[in-house]
Amino acid sequence: MKITSVEPIAVGLPMKKPVIMAGEEIRRADNVLVRIVADDRTVGWGEAASAPTMTGETIESMVAAIHHLSPVLEGRDPSDIEGALAAMDGRMYANHGAKAAIEIALHDLVGRASGRPVHALLGEKKRERVALLGVIGGGDRDGDLADAARKKAEGYTAFKIKVGIDTPERDAERTRAVCAILGENALISADANQGFSIEQSLVFVRAVEGASLDFFEQPVAAHDLAGMAAIAAATSIAIGADEGIHGFDDIRRHHERKAAHGVSLKAIKLGGLRAVVEAGRLCDRLGMDVNLSCKTGESSIACAAALHVAAVVPGLAWGLTLTCQALGKDITAQPVTIQRGHADVLNRPGLGIDVDDALVQRHRIGVSLESVA
Repeated sequence: MKITSVEPIAVGLPMKKPVIMAGEEIRRADNVLVRIVADDRTVGWGEAASAPTMTGETIESMVAAIHHLSPVLEGRDPSDIEGALAAMDGRMYANHGAKAAIEIALHDLVGRASGRPVHALLGEKKRERVALLGVIGGGDRDGDLADAARKKAEGYTAFKIKVGIDTPERDAERTRAVCAILGENALISADANQGFSIEQSLVFVRAVEGASLDFFEQPVAAHDLAGMAAIAAATSIAIGADEGIHGFDDIRRHHERKAAHGVSLKAIKLGGLRAVVEAGRLCDRLGMDVNLSCKTGESSIACAAALHVAAVVPGLAWGLTLTCQALGKDITAQPVTIQRGHADVLNRPGLGIDVDDALVQRHRIGVSLESVA
């Protein structure tokens, strides 16, 4: 079997409602899909969200990167995924989102061709069911309280509250009110998305002490490890790193400098599923907690891929954040199913979902490559 084509497809996927986080309001997710076809007509799909403030990649740059990488992939045996990754790294530095979308598509293709689920290509399955974090991200106190009560009633046991949106005092008051609804038995995190200064972070953590908050994610700028360490030293709440984690060395640095107790791992930051699995193993050796996450607005393609990773990483104390349920319309015929705040590991061949070509075409958007030429 040989790869015959690698096609990037830009799509704009409307959200059910705007997702508000520090410095950003997302009404439509602009993502890049990758469709890889083999000479036996087997098709594999991948996906990556554009996240310029996180990965430095725009939808235009990812499409251009995939076009640039396709010559070293076409004609290759898709089952040699490690060889494909090495070939891509040899042709282009970084561009982890674009490479992740390709790598996911390769796993989907190989899994479909061999009759194996993607998790079987990544390692030994550790769990059959995964707790999902229900994201509470409106910034409006009354709306967030209603959303928290609704998600709790739906069966969610793990939650992420978006902060860094308002003053630390008002964000803390809203967080305490949400925590009171969710109860002390829930896993609860607050995510500032780099939205606070060190001083604001300290105000926030002091105000939420005793509010059943389990971890506080990326309070300050990704590069500010000294600030992260200062906040970690000032509170009993665990500190998590997200935007600051783009590779294994970042994980080690956060651990060595006591800047984080755990990390949020995303395929678009690390370059693919295999790197995320290896990062999870590194965290396990270092005694760091792990949250796996998709970027806001990724469809069931990327979410299914994350669910396969969740099946094999050693530790998943901070749960899995899927985002496909926040879309107004998914682009798969069989979206990832969420029941009682959990998702079952997919055991069908490949990613275990089927892409709806008509929906892909309906949401396809044009991309000008002049700005990245």
